Amino acid sequence: MVNPPPIPAQVQEALDRFDAPRKSLLEQLRALIFDVAAGAPEAGPVTETLKWGQPSYASARGTPLRLGLTADGNPAVFAHCQSRVIPEARSLFAEDLQFEGNRAIVLRVDAPIPEDALRQVIHAALTYRLNR
Repeated sequence: MVNPPPIPAQVQEALDRFDAPRKSLLEQLRALIFDVAAGAPEAGPVTETLKWGQPSYASARGTPLRLGLTADGNPAVFAHCQSRVIPEARSLFAEDLQFEGNRAIVLRVDAPIPEDALRQVIHAALTYRLNR
């Protein structure tokens, strides 16, 4: 796994609002996004900003991913609800991932990250416009 870049101050402030277990999981997801991006030069560079108060990761050739909590307080990876990222992930990983509608992959703080499936979903998001 590559070392992710330093966390921008605004993103760090947003992550610091979460309790330790959720913050740790979201930081692991952040690192995973940058690791997938490093192996996908076709996606272009990933920019890290805040959108709606959540860390957001976007590439010029993709659709953004955001990290945050669901209404139930579970950590999640959010994709634009009108993109095909979540529906396509559901069709491939229904047994490996938990979903919330067409907008999120929900994770648990007390379970390992389903890294293989998430890597594929992240890659699909970062290269979304290349495949349309």
